[in-house]
Amino acid sequence: MVLFFGVVLVIVGGALMLFGRLHLPGDFTFRSGSVTVYIPIATSIVLSVVLTVVLNLVFRQR
Repeated sequence: MVLFFGVVLVIVGGALMLFGRLHLPGDFTFRSGSVTVYIPIATSIVLSVVLTVVLNLVFRQR
């Protein structure tokens, strides 16, 4: 089961890299010369909540 979720996360991550990232209003991007730092705070919070709900639903049915 854990392997399945790992594969799904790899596929979703690859798709996001190929088709562009999801930018929410709470995500910060700092650019200075040739250096760019991207801090996805809002995206991390949204993904955390969604994964918590999904995993709780999956594991409570056992």
